[in-house]
Amino acid sequence: MSIVLGAALEYQSLKSADPRVLNDVPDALSRPVRWVHSSEVLDIAPLLSGGELLLSGGQALAGVTAERQANYVRELAARGIAALALETGPALPEVPAIMLEVAEAAGLPVIELRQVVPFVGVMQEINSLLVSESVEHLQHADQASHAMAAELAHGGGLDQLLAVLSERTGASARLVSPSGLTLGAAGGISGMDDGGSVTVVDVPVRGVLTARLELVMPDGGDGGLARVAGERSVDILGLALMQRMPPGLKELAGIELMRAINSGSQRWQLQQLGPASGFPTDGAVAAVVIRSTGAGHLRPAVDALLRECVPHSASYAGNAELIALAALGDGAATRRSLLDALRRLEVPAGSAVAVGPLGVGIDDAPWSLAEARRALDLDPGTGGVVDADTLAVELLAQESLDPAAREGFVQRQLGAVLEHDRLKKSELLRTLTVWLDSGCNTAQAARGLHLERQSMHHRLQRIFDLCGGDPRGTGRLGALHLATKLARL
Repeated sequence: MSIVLGAALEYQSLKSADPRVLNDVPDALSRPVRWVHSSEVLDIAPLLSGGELLLSGGQALAGVTAERQANYVRELAARGIAALALETGPALPEVPAIMLEVAEAAGLPVIELRQVVPFVGVMQEINSLLVSESVEHLQHADQASHAMAAELAHGGGLDQLLAVLSERTGASARLVSPSGLTLGAAGGISGMDDGGSVTVVDVPVRGVLTARLELVMPDGGDGGLARVAGERSVDILGLALMQRMPPGLKELAGIELMRAINSGSQRWQLQQLGPASGFPTDGAVAAVVIRSTGAGHLRPAVDALLRECVPHSASYAGNAELIALAALGDGAATRRSLLDALRRLEVPAGSAVAVGPLGVGIDDAPWSLAEARRALDLDPGTGGVVDADTLAVELLAQESLDPAAREGFVQRQLGAVLEHDRLKKSELLRTLTVWLDSGCNTAQAARGLHLERQSMHHRLQRIFDLCGGDPRGTGRLGALHLATKLARL
């Protein structure tokens, strides 16, 4: 199902490129590669699902600003790809230092390909092997899940189900509650701490993370088989857990409430499900969205944070997204406290968090959730928490203004600045944006940009020359500020 990065670099098609790892990422060569993909598109990150070795010729990267190069790396790291391999040559003589700096901080290995090789040959060689291995793993995993289903049908408990899984995969198996309590085990609990590859699979019951399956494959075993078999066994283990500890009606109503909010259900459904789950239908609310490969693992910590910050809350975890609804009591003040608490929350690298705008009553919950998601799409967060309220202008413009009208307005207001940034690889637009966002406070903007005040003044003067003079006191500030907001769209 996957090979490690070090082994992928030894395949002849890729070895011919004379690959070299450029940054210091712990255990980089041990990273699993799930697929090999090539693309010159800079906005490729949303189309990736994690574990890819991404090949790029670097032509597109050579023609953009250092800020865009850095964002490209951040976006790929946030998707959890295995590594980025860049071909150096006439278009991109060397990998930019800013990309290496950002990649190392984000834990993303960057590989330089010093010789030209056909990427299609690399993909054909490695991906064909991955596909063949995947088919074999799926066949063995299905056999294991069928055997577990038969055991459950004959009254087998968790230990018996895990024993079947352990026997079929060769891994030690343990089912653990979110609080760390062992619910069942097979294959020797002592062997769980003796090394080997560890696979962890979330086991939800009706959308609630109820347990985690831990599979430890001894050295030399097939870790890929353990992962596929573990994922195939989730439904069976969930049924066994339901028989052992069925969820209460209030918990089920809370799950259904979040599902209804997620799907944008009608008002009457929310009004019914709210009281059944203990959530008030009146008063201020705001949605929270966390996109993370560890969304299920984060739910206990997020629920604990919500219990401390807000009077009432409900949450729901999917495969790579956790959503929550918070009743805000005092409204804006409670929302600010929630934002501060979320900024202190420890989340896995590459996670993105957003808080939706203030809604009035549970009827506004689907809208707050949708706005939080749109805010994340505009600003992935790069490790911080995105406040949808700070992007209100961009969100309104994206929804209500025709793209051609937006572009025309930006060009009329900032065309000369954008052209200067394109030709000189400067950052005048970013400088103007930070300055305007600070209320035209030059000292504060200089600190935000890490510039000396004299350098900040020089940049502003250049911007004023390009924009027709200092806009302060002329009535043009609003138009310029709006143009900087629309430019990001």
